[in-house]
Amino acid sequence: MNIQDYKPISDYGIIGNLKSVALIARDGAIDWCCLPRMDSPSVFGALLDARRGGFFRIGPAGGGRGNQEYVQESNVLKTSFELEGAVLTVTDFMPLDGDINGRNDAYAPPEIHRLIECRGGSVDVELLWCPRFDYAGKSVALERISGGWIARSEEDAMRLEGLESAEPGEDDHGPLIRARFRINPGESKAIVVRWGAEDGKNGYETALALKSTLECWNGWLHQEGSVMKQVWAGDQINMVIRSALVIKLMCIGDQGSIAAAPTTSLPEVLGGVRNWDYRYAWIRDAAMTGQALISIGHEAESVDLMRWFEEVSKTCKSCKRDLQIMYGLQGELELTEQQLEHLEGYKGSRPVNIGNEAYGQFQLEVYGELVSTAYELARRGHPLTDDISEFITWIADHVVEVWERPDFGIWEFRGEARHFVYSKAMAWVALDKALLLAKHYKLKGNVELWDETRTRIQEQVMEKGFDSELNAFVQSYGSKDMDAANLRLALVEFLPADDSKIQGTVNRIMKELMSDCLIRRYIADDGLPGEEGAFGLCTFWLVDVLALSGRIEEAEKIFRNIVQYANHLGLFSEQVDPKTGGFLGNFPQAFTHIGLINSILYLAYAKGLDVPVHDPIGTPGHREFRNNGDTAGNQ
Repeated sequence: MNIQDYKPISDYGIIGNLKSVALIARDGAIDWCCLPRMDSPSVFGALLDARRGGFFRIGPAGGGRGNQEYVQESNVLKTSFELEGAVLTVTDFMPLDGDINGRNDAYAPPEIHRLIECRGGSVDVELLWCPRFDYAGKSVALERISGGWIARSEEDAMRLEGLESAEPGEDDHGPLIRARFRINPGESKAIVVRWGAEDGKNGYETALALKSTLECWNGWLHQEGSVMKQVWAGDQINMVIRSALVIKLMCIGDQGSIAAAPTTSLPEVLGGVRNWDYRYAWIRDAAMTGQALISIGHEAESVDLMRWFEEVSKTCKSCKRDLQIMYGLQGELELTEQQLEHLEGYKGSRPVNIGNEAYGQFQLEVYGELVSTAYELARRGHPLTDDISEFITWIADHVVEVWERPDFGIWEFRGEARHFVYSKAMAWVALDKALLLAKHYKLKGNVELWDETRTRIQEQVMEKGFDSELNAFVQSYGSKDMDAANLRLALVEFLPADDSKIQGTVNRIMKELMSDCLIRRYIADDGLPGEEGAFGLCTFWLVDVLALSGRIEEAEKIFRNIVQYANHLGLFSEQVDPKTGGFLGNFPQAFTHIGLINSILYLAYAKGLDVPVHDPIGTPGHREFRNNGDTAGNQ
């Protein structure tokens, strides 16, 4: 294995259609795509095994590295290769047609369209199609068909259309198609990959599909009250737009679920074992995603997400057991973890995992996130339905019963359960927001018991979770370790941002966990070898709490630094190597883009800019509302 065969994670752009996605490198290669859905087995997986995994490359003969940009503020990606006297462009997209606001039934076929054009002079184009079904675990047979080729493997099939002539060939791991043709100025050629054995006669032609796809993304982005109207973003509006579009790509349009990321097993430590499958709907990640979308005017996704979580959680409620921390994107309950031994992993980072064993963990934090999402929707005028009200009441009652249990924490440690400070604080949040919903939005429940338990939780955390010697909240009861999750204690209003205990915690975290203005999640024994990189979301949390504390200059410095780590398209991974700036972890990561949006909002609020949305949680405006109850913040 030669790690030079792998491109940097930052070299990729993403396309998708709310059912699946594809990652496309600057050399024009699709190195990751799962069809027909995001959580299906891969059909192109060179990202996880450069030789065995499969890919689909279109570019100039002889290779090259192009420039990439998105078309018209959409998720349509254009890769341009500048050659001597000519420019070759490949425009990639997955078709969409219809209204994609919230949960929808938009036309979103499992297809990839690749439109090839040039200007300035003729260009010789090379195409390599190397399909590998089921994470390259099945043998593939190729067959010529009218206008192209079809790849088959047992019950799976995928078509390559628009290619009149080509040479079938083989490498060490299976068959492939190689073609070379010339494109002249003013000409265009459409190459289409379609999942399934049926031909594409009933599908849209590429030109019409491109038009409808652009209209879909632009329609969603420009809807009334949405991100384009958020003038508080100032000169950061383009980053907010790209983050919104990336987050929307994580939404499963016909379900209402939201994935944490579209990839699996991109390593948190190169060559290490910290490689996880993120193609699932974590309550934590999805709820935070929903809350970020609410702040930029896309509330329908959060409404549908709450309905979806309520629906998939009915089994837990009826069996009187804990909520799962994550679910499959179609509501699956069992996400058994498996290792794909035949794949070498990105740059040799094994194991390659599918499934995620953490689905069976107990985490207190998820209850606080769900009630917080319901609260954000309620204060923006979305009445609680009977089903959602019953769900929130059940959550609050359940938290009363289970909050004293140890759990595995927000970071899903794979050792022994502990009493994590942040987990206890989020149990407090679940009851705190339930009480606010009862006070202002007519939620019914045992408010006296909720209030009494909320007080007990806070008293216990103050007694056992704060270390006076360190002047900081620690990771878990009795430990001396710092945890960046505790930066959120002010952001969820466990204590005010200017409280001395919060400030002590912030300063200690900056001292122990910060390197080059980037924050690690923790430095502690988590049961796994290797030290991971800096965590994007945690760095944005530091920006938020510093802004709330009035430490605006420090917040802006850290913010300016981290946004420089976005790739050429404004995309972020889960983590960054502080030493090299290289991307680590799954990509693109919804968590990091959530953090970006929230930090721009908190900075704007702290600087006194006109923020025509409800006061963010943790701000003086919202704290005044919770104390007095006269108004729900900015209207």
